[in-house]
Amino acid sequence: MANSYLNRTVSSAGNRKTFTLSAWVKRGKISSGEHNIFGNSDSSYDNGFVVKFNSSDQLRIIMQDSSNYEKKPNRLFRDCNGWYHLVIQVDTTQATATDRVKLWVNGVQETSFATDTMPAQNYDTHWNNTTQITTVGRAGNYNGDYYDGYITHAANVDGSVVAPTVFGETDSTSGIWKFKQPSGVTWGTNGFWLKFENSGALGTDSSGNSNTFTVNGNGRQALDTPSNVHATGNPLYVWNYNLTQSNANLSFAGSQNQWQGASTNIAISKGKWYYEAKFTSGTDIINWGVGFMGMEDYNLTNATRNFVGFYNYDGGEIWVADASNSTATTADYGTFSNGDIIGIALDYDNTYLSVYKNGSAIVTNFDYGAVGTSSTVKGGKFIAPVFFNYGSGTASANFGNGYFGTTAITSAGSNGNGSLFEYDVPSGYYALNTKNINTYG
Repeated sequence: MANSYLNRTVSSAGNRKTFTLSAWVKRGKISSGEHNIFGNSDSSYDNGFVVKFNSSDQLRIIMQDSSNYEKKPNRLFRDCNGWYHLVIQVDTTQATATDRVKLWVNGVQETSFATDTMPAQNYDTHWNNTTQITTVGRAGNYNGDYYDGYITHAANVDGSVVAPTVFGETDSTSGIWKFKQPSGVTWGTNGFWLKFENSGALGTDSSGNSNTFTVNGNGRQALDTPSNVHATGNPLYVWNYNLTQSNANLSFAGSQNQWQGASTNIAISKGKWYYEAKFTSGTDIINWGVGFMGMEDYNLTNATRNFVGFYNYDGGEIWVADASNSTATTADYGTFSNGDIIGIALDYDNTYLSVYKNGSAIVTNFDYGAVGTSSTVKGGKFIAPVFFNYGSGTASANFGNGYFGTTAITSAGSNGNGSLFEYDVPSGYYALNTKNINTYG
């Protein structure tokens, strides 16, 4: 989030030459700004140790004071759907320069670097130092460059280099790198393990050291985890003018007098799915719409468009568009205003769309397959869901995490099946996450 981080003041210096950092991260905002994961820097950014994504979506490990050292892979980190597991091993006592800082991503060591300037042997970094505060989600005392996205299981092993396999392992069935509960770790003086499992005390240290962090800003606990990935907005898949995305790509803002839209990172080809949208501000709220869009098309002005959605215009309409026709119903389903929560339920198996306003159904089992004439509408694969807008206005989505932006739902409805929605989920419908898609999709 834009102002969220955790901090701890180190009272006794630990090992500044040898340590291991580990964190699971999911990106939000990309290609814009600096986003710090770990930091211990002064207010001028001149002295410190920082791990961050830059505005070019590169990962940077920076050690700086009178000398500047950096390790920066050639690869870009632009995936806003999956989680990255980062392990940084630092041991400046090593005689070979390239062994002094190593980076592992999802269990694989990075070997190709755009920048690889290693510190001198026995160099004292600023990590585990008492001079600045230690932070997760910001660069120490530097007031800015907050992380936008998700971080979980952030860990520091003070005084030891440990393998990535302490924190992760390869799933024997899927071959995917997955989370592993660390055990047998000697954490050291300033070692910590932040699991973020207690929503009321996110800074709790689970290493046994009681190196608890202070929570700052409006960051929130999420149900989106490395083992169950939830839908979020996808800044790489937009059309016309991009709706600005924030709050880990769960809030959307329009600003152009043009059709503009954003889609999410999850596609479906069967099943029944539900999500909620809350429209929060703006004078052009009448021009907002929510729905589902075909995977093969991201431009609503394209003749091959494939879209089904509810459009807040002229009394509220259902809009079905494909290669052959563009049809809007003339029924007055009722418009929504700022503060209203719209529930969208897609029965893909029967080509039904249902719409709810503040928990009450305003459209039930609208057969979009009967309106559309193309097989892409009746049987194509959909990106689910999308937001679109003409003009200004802001909205947030809840895909089961229990928040609209940084505002928690007022009270959880029923049938969430482990997800948290404001209103009751229609029976047989599920939140858009990888666990549910694996079971019901």
